[in-house]
Amino acid sequence: MTQNGMTVSPGDEMTRIQVTCPHQSGLIYVVPSERSWVCSREQLPSHALAGFFRELALLNDPRVGCLLPSTAPGGGAGGIGRSGSLTDENCQDRFRGGRESPSTAP
Repeated sequence: MTQNGMTVSPGDEMTRIQVTCPHQSGLIYVVPSERSWVCSREQLPSHALAGFFRELALLNDPRVGCLLPSTAPGGGAGGIGRSGSLTDENCQDRFRGGRESPSTAP
């Protein structure tokens, strides 16, 4: 594992980002899209991830807002979400037992 828990592996058709910590791990595949032409190949993964999270936040779905807090750590305004965090009571109700509550389904 790398020191920061992230390993970026660029490739010809896609970039793999492996994220790992002692508690969980995952693999993110980044592939070019129509909007990717504006960035260099080296910056494609950061461009794609930033765009993905921006588009996700623009969905204005309260479930997404619970996962993407509206303030950055330390109280700054750098976050991209629309509402609180999973520690908020409203968000906990939406994600009872790791699933969406039937009463909050869209």
